[in-house]
Amino acid sequence: MQHGQEENQTEGRIIKVTSNQSLRFFTEENSIPGALAGERAAVIGYGHLGRALALNLRDAGFSQLVIGNIADEYAELAVSEGFSVLPIAGAVRASDVVLILLPDEIIPEVFSAEIAPSLAAGSAITFASGYTLAYQLIQPPADVDVLLLAPRMGGELVRQRFLDGQGFFAYLSVEQDASERAWTRLLGLAGAVGILSAGALELDARHEAALDLFVEQSLGAIVGVSIMSAFSLGVETGIPPEAMVMEMYMSGEMETVFRAFREKGFFRASDTHGPTALYGGFLRTMQFMQSDLTATFRETLQEIQSGQFARGFQAEREAGYPVLSQAQQMSAESSPFTTPIVEAEARVRSMLNGSSPARKPSD
Repeated sequence: MQHGQEENQTEGRIIKVTSNQSLRFFTEENSIPGALAGERAAVIGYGHLGRALALNLRDAGFSQLVIGNIADEYAELAVSEGFSVLPIAGAVRASDVVLILLPDEIIPEVFSAEIAPSLAAGSAITFASGYTLAYQLIQPPADVDVLLLAPRMGGELVRQRFLDGQGFFAYLSVEQDASERAWTRLLGLAGAVGILSAGALELDARHEAALDLFVEQSLGAIVGVSIMSAFSLGVETGIPPEAMVMEMYMSGEMETVFRAFREKGFFRASDTHGPTALYGGFLRTMQFMQSDLTATFRETLQEIQSGQFARGFQAEREAGYPVLSQAQQMSAESSPFTTPIVEAEARVRSMLNGSSPARKPSD
């Protein structure tokens, strides 16, 4: 393909947001056949997402592909699935396009010690999260392309949707274009792993990181607190725990609510609710809107955008993950904190499957 044709392919579809702002959206129309021809690739980290993207790349015909990983069970899995596995530095040296798919807080140390010194001029590094770039936790060399390819779902679904031919949504951006072919490379990767089948929105690393963290720490946290609080209060008043978990999520009704948000729009989805649900939901929504919830969300977003949260998480790692360990202990199935919900779920699951109840976590 000629250089001019590549430029046209990388333009994407322009979506007008306001008179002063527009977004670019990429689909299969922007796929560039042969964009990565002759390039060697490395996937660094064979965890859930690393495995999914590596398998997708191989299935898409990317033959010059190696895995960079320490000698652990993930490396053993990669070998068992037919990949060549090298130490991280060796995998980087053997590649032109490097996908860095390690945990966010691990990347800075590995990047400075093993990845950056092994990068060749003109190569490309690709991140699945804008986190380390947004908060200046790494300093990429000036002579490499820096790409963001951020799937909006976990590795298991990334793989399954690729196999089903559906593709998966992602955010894309070029953070540094040293080769003057960074967008061609990025769209080549996006097309190969299955993103362009669904579509991708251009979003830079700073906004991607803030958005990801903010939704996790606002909507995600509120949903979690709501489920735990509603369960405790409902059971306290005599509602069977099985009925509580069934009503909140195990029946699948809540999934239809979010599907209606996606298909109809957030406000239009109210048409799917009966008068009682709409009336009651409106009253309680007004009460929440008059609380300090918005102020809490604003403070959360400010901590994220300022880098305060990222600095705190790096300090958490250096201290040996004390808070994370506590969270993992509290959410373990054998924890007294979670046992009532876990046991109720097991009983409902056995009823739905027509099987005997599972043993209690404490058995």
